[in-house]
Amino acid sequence: MGKRILAQRKGRGVLSFRSPSHRHVGEVKYRPFKKDEKLFKFKVIDLIHSPGRGAPVAQIQYQDTKEKALWLPPEGIYVGQEFVQSKTGYGQSIEVGNILPLKKIPLGTLVFNIEATPQDGGKFARASGVAAIVRNKSKNQVELLFRSKKTKWINQKCLATIGVVAGGGRTDKPFLKAGNKFHYVKSKAKKWPVVRGVAMVAASHPYGGGAKQSPHKSTTTSRNAPPGRKVGQIAARRTGHQN
Repeated sequence: MGKRILAQRKGRGVLSFRSPSHRHVGEVKYRPFKKDEKLFKFKVIDLIHSPGRGAPVAQIQYQDTKEKALWLPPEGIYVGQEFVQSKTGYGQSIEVGNILPLKKIPLGTLVFNIEATPQDGGKFARASGVAAIVRNKSKNQVELLFRSKKTKWINQKCLATIGVVAGGGRTDKPFLKAGNKFHYVKSKAKKWPVVRGVAMVAASHPYGGGAKQSPHKSTTTSRNAPPGRKVGQIAARRTGHQN
């Protein structure tokens, strides 16, 4: 009888695989507009290290309510700067850090923390050093080109921040030691090191065993497969390189 594979052990939810919630500073979402509210300003009062994410987090204070919140900052800002979040974008300058609707952002502009639907707080392009490019506009939709080279049409009323997410180049520095990698991965609630299934013995993984390192079977798996068999490409519609 084989043993429980890694995918099964993750599903138990034990401490080794549980996300360390105490390490997460908090959500970085746009403040929703109230009724008849069109614009408000905020000021950066501190830059905070957030172990649970790659990018730093800025602590901001709104001028109208004096409330404090968290914000995903762009590259190159500093404490004391003031920025604007506008619902319509009329009369606002295209400056790094300003939050404007996509319909008022010129073509070719770099943006990040883009909403998927209006007033959802921001969904796309939120990792350190990442940005999307405003590429095209048609009727009430705006086309964005992401770092993955994929494009997406989004409602023109969705908000986005001008600039590039802070923390770029973070992954360029090598870890040099396994211990450094261990502590980094531990803060992200990921399992490390990860061993390939084909390198295991037959008792430890469906792809294990054999004289050569090969799955020896199809790597596509049914969505309804049992936990010990559910490995590889789950419910894949297509596989391989696509032109």
